[in-house]
Amino acid sequence: MLIDAHIHLDQYKEHDIPTLLEEAEHVIAVSMNLSSSEKTWKLAKTYAKVKAAFGFHPEQPLPSEAEEEALFEWIRQHAHEMVAIGEVGLPYYLRQDKAVDVRPYVALLEQFIVLAKELNKPIVLHAVYEDAAIVCDLLEKHQVTKAHFHWFKGDEEVIERMIFNGYFISVTPDCTYETEIQQLIKKYPIELMMVETDGPWPFKGQFDNKRTSPWMMDHSIEVIAAIKGLTTEEAARIITKNTTTFYNL
Repeated sequence: MLIDAHIHLDQYKEHDIPTLLEEAEHVIAVSMNLSSSEKTWKLAKTYAKVKAAFGFHPEQPLPSEAEEEALFEWIRQHAHEMVAIGEVGLPYYLRQDKAVDVRPYVALLEQFIVLAKELNKPIVLHAVYEDAAIVCDLLEKHQVTKAHFHWFKGDEEVIERMIFNGYFISVTPDCTYETEIQQLIKKYPIELMMVETDGPWPFKGQFDNKRTSPWMMDHSIEVIAAIKGLTTEEAARIITKNTTTFYNL
């Protein structure tokens, strides 16, 4: 029974959630925007295994000024009922398809980092490749150290910087077939590692055409253990402890 460190639980069909939760000790349920945060909050009130994070996913158009203000106010009001700010970050994939001015996204992310510091909560980050360096700059500027980069990919320089700063990463089931992620596991200390599904995002390989669920993390643990030269039990124990401590579960 592992902890899913990053899942979009509000995007699953309601009748599927109880079965899905049977496969995990806990899940960190992240949010996309205000309405998503409200759904996540209700799920956390309904199921003890669900630990909520509230935020704004960056791979979408920016909120209006009124929407942004409402989201921040709502998060402050519900801060005692969440384990983290998230998911927040920068729109890397959105910018691959069309020209997007990243500066307003950087400004919004900085506000979330300041909010995480104000509320003394961890922050869950969507920041890959060159965006990770921008995020590191902001975290260092505001002296925020409790940062979790989910499904991270990046170059050697930013990896070393993140390790030095003690930032956590989480590994998805694509580690079973993606060489890039296997190389990251080799470089990154297991003491700064978690596992996640990012469900309901689908995976390939042995998971092709299967609903993304926490059981898939067992396969991620097997890969991590093999790369790190540990038993699956040792790897699972370390990673579960990491997640429990990081999110104060």
